[in-house]
Amino acid sequence: MALAVSPLAPERFPDIPVIPGVRFAAGCTGMRYRNRDDLMLAELAPGTTVAGVFTRSATASAPVLWCRASAKRGRGRAMVVNAGNANTFTGSRGAADVKTTAAAAAKLLGCAAADIFVSSTGIIGQRLPVETVVAALPGLQAQLDGKAWEAAARAITTTDTYPKGSTAQAKIGGVTVTIGGFAKGSGMIAPDMATMLAYVFTDAALPVRVLQQLLREGADRSFNSITVDSDTSTSDTLLLAATGKAGNKKITRAGDPALKDFRAKLDTVLLDLALQIVRDGEGAQKLITVRVNGAASSQAARKIGLSVANSPLVKTAVAAADANWGRIVAAVGKAGEKANRDRMKLGIGGILIARNGEPVTGYDEAPVTQHMKGRDVVIEIDVGVGKGRATVWGCDLTHGYIEINGSYRS
Repeated sequence: MALAVSPLAPERFPDIPVIPGVRFAAGCTGMRYRNRDDLMLAELAPGTTVAGVFTRSATASAPVLWCRASAKRGRGRAMVVNAGNANTFTGSRGAADVKTTAAAAAKLLGCAAADIFVSSTGIIGQRLPVETVVAALPGLQAQLDGKAWEAAARAITTTDTYPKGSTAQAKIGGVTVTIGGFAKGSGMIAPDMATMLAYVFTDAALPVRVLQQLLREGADRSFNSITVDSDTSTSDTLLLAATGKAGNKKITRAGDPALKDFRAKLDTVLLDLALQIVRDGEGAQKLITVRVNGAASSQAARKIGLSVANSPLVKTAVAAADANWGRIVAAVGKAGEKANRDRMKLGIGGILIARNGEPVTGYDEAPVTQHMKGRDVVIEIDVGVGKGRATVWGCDLTHGYIEINGSYRS
């Protein structure tokens, strides 16, 4: 089913510069989609360090299990990603197919199979046509190009309506380094480490221990703070590769002051990709930002925010521009975290609606309704029990979500 581009999409894919030590290629295998690329190969220079964060789903895919093991080595030479088939719940054959894919790519690049990261996304419970994937790899290797960011980003999409990319430059000890990445995600998006597929690259020289901490903390502030439908994928994978080609000063700890700018720019890229995923939520017409203050802890604040952002009643109210703020109050109450009803404050679009357990005197619903008719809806809540705060992002729930998911396998 052809999907219209989300009205929340950016104007275009960003211009991501070449990052020394990284090249991409994309091709069409036809495993599910026709007349579009569905296989991506990213080649990494020898010596590249790789960190990863993966789904905590108890039904994780065979590729996720393989990548978890490879990530323990802390280095990588390539990433192979296919769209249309998740290679999940495929038993021992699924694991064997991942190994076959990795071995084929390793043979082409002259490295160990464990240095190949493999990801799959798409339909669950169908065996991967591994012979088709393996047959396509030599052709992809022949067309590797450091500029092929957008082609790579498009090749890993499923129900996405646009490819998602982001880039930034940072300084490490006076040396300029580049960060670039892309992600896929539209549905089955809920915080559980990363909630999609995302691949980020840099020419910075960083040991895997440092890289892993930066990625884990950055994912928490971005991919773990978004939701589309409260469903976590079996295939969620977030990888960060550092080629070391920038030649910056030696870094041994994540707390090194020289990493301040890099950490900030990495977080910017991760959050940009995460928000692009929410803006492409299946059937989404509006972005919802939920800011929670006054919670018992930051974790409690995020849980309350997710309770609001995941509520079907809140999401449909936003879709209809219905200022039914009682649904927000109910979502806060069901979160299972401390909230003081008689000290709570609630606002939408910068307009205070309720405080101290009741509507404010003279509350006028008209400007709130007007705000909710826009593309960006902001909900602010203070639960009145502490200093914890968090921001969570979600989207509205429209009939488009039903149409997309009701016909996903057709």
